[in-house]
Amino acid sequence: MNVVILSEVTKGNAVEGPVSMTAHDTTKAEPALPQRGSAIEVFLAFLRLGCTSFGGPIAHLGYFQRELVERRQWCSPATLAEIIALAQSLPGPASSQVGFALGILRAGLPGGLAAWLGFTLPSAILMLAFALATERLSTTLLTPPWQGALHGLQLVAVAVVAPSVAVTVTEFPGGGLSGAV
Repeated sequence: MNVVILSEVTKGNAVEGPVSMTAHDTTKAEPALPQRGSAIEVFLAFLRLGCTSFGGPIAHLGYFQRELVERRQWCSPATLAEIIALAQSLPGPASSQVGFALGILRAGLPGGLAAWLGFTLPSAILMLAFALATERLSTTLLTPPWQGALHGLQLVAVAVVAPSVAVTVTEFPGGGLSGAV
């Protein structure tokens, strides 16, 4: 199954691997991007992101940009921007949709499923464990020391997420608030 993304398509002779092109000037191709990867590679990359990415979808997009675009070079920044624009026009969390699309781009449909599973599994396991623990410890968690600990975790989450949001807002095409939207 092939997924066509405008900045990854070239006309004319066949080329090895995807070629990134700008939407405005289709005569100049950027250098070829890395070869396609495996679903296992995608799963492991997204599992790492799923274990370390705190915050909501906008923060996740910043993590994706740093890890998958800048560090691993799975796609160009223009391709990521196109994927994000598409995801913003669909219902549901944009980070899940972007992750799924990046997985498909890297390793086809199995890569998309691997990305979704790897990114979702850590939080699903933690939520299940927390729900089971809360059910058993509900009276204990209502005591002041535990309420303070939970508030402290909320503050840590804000401190972890804020830098990713700042990077996403300043580096997204258009910059500022309009870039974040």
